[in-house]
Amino acid sequence: MTTWKIDNMHSEVGFKVRHMMISNVTGKFGSFDATLSMENDHLAMAQIDFSAEIDSVQTGVADRDGHLKSPDFFDAANHPTLSFSSNEVVQDGDDWKITGNMTIKGVSHPVTLKAEFAGIAVDPYGQTKAGLTLTGKIKRSDFGLTWSAVTEAGNIVVGDEITLISEAQFVKQG
Repeated sequence: MTTWKIDNMHSEVGFKVRHMMISNVTGKFGSFDATLSMENDHLAMAQIDFSAEIDSVQTGVADRDGHLKSPDFFDAANHPTLSFSSNEVVQDGDDWKITGNMTIKGVSHPVTLKAEFAGIAVDPYGQTKAGLTLTGKIKRSDFGLTWSAVTEAGNIVVGDEITLISEAQFVKQG
């Protein structure tokens, strides 16, 4: 198995969620780590391990970021990271399905992500890189993130379904 480490300068880990059920609010994690282990530079039978620091969540609104870090949502003081560890990677046509366990706020739940493997290339500095686009959906309630509010007009403030979006570039090690 060959180990690949995420290139944070060329990667993004983001999400979006319905706000008031009429639009999406987006966010991302600024501090994260991931390792990809592949045999013969092929995604089949690969292992992916990922973690993100909750304190690095960014939505562009400081008050909202603070609320997300609070016990109402991620509870960063008691659960400083979220993580994902794959247990199966299978080809699905031109794409891949990566199934594993995601842990948020101390609760683990199975998650399947769709992956587009963009291939492998050598950058101008001689580093071999691999690119993946990962998408998926989770329910925040599955992880104990159940804070909710309803407006006077009856609109739900924050949706339960979270869309995960990640552009990941990995650097081959050794």
